[in-house]
Amino acid sequence: MINVTCAVIRNENNEVLIVQRGEMSDHHLKWEFPGGKLSPGESEEECIIREVEEELSMEIIISGRLPVVEHDYGHKKIRLIPFICDSLDELPLLSEHLAFKWIPPEKLIAVDFTAADVFVAGSYLEKIRSESDPPVTATASQELSGEIMDDTELQSMVERMISMKEAGWVATSAAENPAVFDKLLEYSFTGDSKLAFHASWVLSKACDMNPELIYPHLQVIIDKLEEIDNESARRSLLRIISFSDLDRISERHHGILADHCFSLLRSGTSAIAIKAHSMEILYKLAIRYPELENELAATITMLLTEGSAAIIARGRQILKKLAAGG
Repeated sequence: MINVTCAVIRNENNEVLIVQRGEMSDHHLKWEFPGGKLSPGESEEECIIREVEEELSMEIIISGRLPVVEHDYGHKKIRLIPFICDSLDELPLLSEHLAFKWIPPEKLIAVDFTAADVFVAGSYLEKIRSESDPPVTATASQELSGEIMDDTELQSMVERMISMKEAGWVATSAAENPAVFDKLLEYSFTGDSKLAFHASWVLSKACDMNPELIYPHLQVIIDKLEEIDNESARRSLLRIISFSDLDRISERHHGILADHCFSLLRSGTSAIAIKAHSMEILYKLAIRYPELENELAATITMLLTEGSAAIIARGRQILKKLAAGG
């Protein structure tokens, strides 16, 4: 029996992500929920987070679980462990699959899934039909609609978030209340890995709602990038920077940012999404400083020979834009 995890990933519209298997794979051209096999010594939660990062270059928050599915395909038996997850990332970078779709849950029944994934889809539909919104969402709404709570309460709320809706309440509050925004930024640099991950994730969502919020803090973030040990927090902060207007920071910080992003691209340990965001940032800087173009092109060309499929796809996009002059 092979232990395999999969993720029912939801976006902000409550649509679900499905991916199509390749022609040369088992169950070719069938659709499935992304995931993969457990590695030795790895927890089920660690496995699904790793698999989604490797296959799709997406970051997820695990919100719940669905019943385990055991299925005999004839040539192999699998034990499929499904998780319900939320993500801010709308555009996965495919490394193993042919295509992806975001679809409303009610359309899952019409998808040409692999046999085991049919049962996962059915379980998910049963779950959402039987459940109402989590009570904690209403609590978050009430707490954040008034005065800012004390530091301990806000930390607890951020750490216990288990859904996109809860993240939305906190992000909306941060977009409207500078005190909440400042606290989320402070938590993003903490040594508590779970708090830093959740805080930076919600901070990114708040910046999507109101991009102007980040500019008073952008140079401070760039100064602290080198100190961040938490890969998840680094990813979220780089995502924020990649969507920002870099003309609004000093030339000195352009240099710091360029050095940091080139270092991440050349690192053998940086996560796929971190490299992808670093490429986007460097592309923006190369538009302003054409002397960076050759170094960026050379670094990306190196990655094309040793990087993942997702990085290769993103790298080729950047090279095309550089060749076209932006």
